[in-house]
Amino acid sequence: APAMLITLCYLYLWARWGPCSAALVRSTVRRLHRSRCSFTFCARQPRPEERVCLRVGGKVFCTGEAQFLDDLNRWSVLLVSPFIHPEKLLAAEHIAFVTESISAQTENLQEGPDSSKEIVKWSDFCSPLAYKPGEPFKLIAEASVDNFSSLGIAFLEDRLQMDNGMVPHRIVSVHLQESALKELAQEAPSAKEQSADMDAVTPAGKSGLGRGEEEESKLEEEREHEETGAGEHHHLHLSSCHECLQLENSTIESVKFASAENIPELPDDCSSKTEEKEDECLEKGTKRINLAGKPPNVLIYLGSEAAKARFEQVKSVLRECVGAESYTIYQLHQEQVLRDPWVENSLLLVLATEEPIPEGNHKQFMKYLSRGGKILGFSSSFTFGGVQIKPKNKRRKAVREVLVSKKDSTEVKLDLLVSGCVFEEGMKGDPSRVKTLSRLNNADKDPVIVHLTHGSSGGEAILSQAHLELDSNSMDVQTEEDFNLLKMSNSKRYEVLKEILTCLGLSCELSEIPELTPIHLLSPDEEIHLAFLKWLEGNVDAEGLRASSKVSLKFVSSCESRVEVTPSLMPVITEMGSFSSEHFSLKTYQENLQTKKLGKILLFTEVTTTTMSLLDG
Repeated sequence: APAMLITLCYLYLWARWGPCSAALVRSTVRRLHRSRCSFTFCARQPRPEERVCLRVGGKVFCTGEAQFLDDLNRWSVLLVSPFIHPEKLLAAEHIAFVTESISAQTENLQEGPDSSKEIVKWSDFCSPLAYKPGEPFKLIAEASVDNFSSLGIAFLEDRLQMDNGMVPHRIVSVHLQESALKELAQEAPSAKEQSADMDAVTPAGKSGLGRGEEEESKLEEEREHEETGAGEHHHLHLSSCHECLQLENSTIESVKFASAENIPELPDDCSSKTEEKEDECLEKGTKRINLAGKPPNVLIYLGSEAAKARFEQVKSVLRECVGAESYTIYQLHQEQVLRDPWVENSLLLVLATEEPIPEGNHKQFMKYLSRGGKILGFSSSFTFGGVQIKPKNKRRKAVREVLVSKKDSTEVKLDLLVSGCVFEEGMKGDPSRVKTLSRLNNADKDPVIVHLTHGSSGGEAILSQAHLELDSNSMDVQTEEDFNLLKMSNSKRYEVLKEILTCLGLSCELSEIPELTPIHLLSPDEEIHLAFLKWLEGNVDAEGLRASSKVSLKFVSSCESRVEVTPSLMPVITEMGSFSSEHFSLKTYQENLQTKKLGKILLFTEVTTTTMSLLDG
């Protein structure tokens, strides 16, 4: 009888809402979310037991029997999730669900949602609870009934964007068993155990779920079996093994103790209370740091321009100002602005186009600022906060003398190629959020560089109608006189640009790239060290080489072997007696390491290109 009643509801809803798919989804979820059924949005044919409510292209919205999730042992809980306090989880009008996503290459899928439509970002409509890595990548989350419907509608209409860049493949509502939540509450780390130190150094502040004590002996047997030389590969239980949890906590703490340099830690409220210091950035010369904690990526937006030469030109100028080893510079293409998850993964956005900014892109740039982003405009039409641009000199590029206010309250006078536009003097925005940094040295003293702040998370922009990225070799330089003026001002131009980049949080302290150093194989336990060397004998070739596609390791007994260190060939010194470092103490590491087996073998090097591919293969 309940099944027949639900079926009649579908027929009624379809007759009433027929062509309006969004209304049908919302109405169905609102009416049935308290019943014993599940909602599924997927890119596959429905199963026989599932009832199809709606088809949109190759995707379907269907309902079926309730899906229960009672085994959370293999899931990794997010520390910020309500799983830590299950009594607060899932109000009556909320839905728990699992989102499955796959890499775009898996089935030759498009790399993201349709950029011509309004993009819905997954995390904006739900609260993530836990995840399970792999293919597909799975996320448990909770959302209000309407927000769950919004995610499903966006999925059906190819407008849903995952934060990890993967392609959403399936969304299914689930019922979380009370017994699983109670067990989880006992095993999840308590709030007192969540130190600010760990939050600062673990990715996304996450931790695995622990198993019960009764399973430790079984896991110990598995590790002993692995060490006795059995020829099978055993995967570490990183999301459920107490030993692995201890490794995560203890090894990180040990490295921090053993390192002579303190690991910088961000305060819990790192995104707040930064504005009061921002306004004094140029005047007082305070050293800026990356409070937003964003990856060191610099993006250059050129609008619809596809000219590689223009990108290389701007990139080259930035490279001469900031440390090449400190930042990675990419081009942000127009079609990527609304599609790719760059907002959370970029330290600076450079706008280097004079063409109008599309409305959708402008909103995305403002969203970036509201989340602590930094923007540098090179003669861009982008403005906000009441600041307006007006034409000057018939909008023609020309070399003009400008006055720039420096951080030490002095002024520097130099010649720059200006766009032909200036910022309006009577700006309508909040005066406390707008500062003029540079003016034309003319009778009107027109502003050409302004500094603006936005939001409460440290977002700021420096917009320039002077072409700080162009030198005397620009094609816009028409006369020999202009050429000479720009050439004479070149060093000052770099001085101004470095000061602006420093104000926006980048480091312009250029340093020589250090030489690569060999790797040292270390262990605080001599017995384990010898056992590892014995194992190694059967896993390298006759010359001690462990080859892989990216980086090959050449095992040598001492540093006297004189093997050249290159990005593709790294010598590994196995003798510990010759090891010494002013940056790392093996003794201190040993004193602070609390695990029984894990973390006992170390590969240490002072300088390497990357650790990502060091053990590849």
